[in-house]
Amino acid sequence: MNTDHIKYRNMLMQVLLVIVTLGLYMIYWFYVTLKEMHIANGKDEAAGMWTLLGVIPIANFFADWHYSFEYAQFNNEKYPGIAIFILWIVFFPIVWFLVQSDLNRIALGRPASSAGNPQPS
Repeated sequence: MNTDHIKYRNMLMQVLLVIVTLGLYMIYWFYVTLKEMHIANGKDEAAGMWTLLGVIPIANFFADWHYSFEYAQFNNEKYPGIAIFILWIVFFPIVWFLVQSDLNRIALGRPASSAGNPQPS
């Protein structure tokens, strides 16, 4: 899995950006994180197309479905894609936190699946 391209993003700064941009930052976040996961998963898919679908009513469910299963593949099914999709529909901030936490762990050089495992010094 190629993870050199994954960028660390501060969660508090993201919340501030969502507020300041009146939610537009979430569209950007969807695009860049999906693109990072596509590259990490070895896929050459158009993250822009999925992002565009994400802002179209009804079509956004297809984009959310794709994102959920892309994330499930990225984290080696730590969370099943269907569970992520349901969380996405019910309470999106949980998905935002889970995805960004795993991406940040990778960006810092730690495996995403080490959520509860301390790193040796």
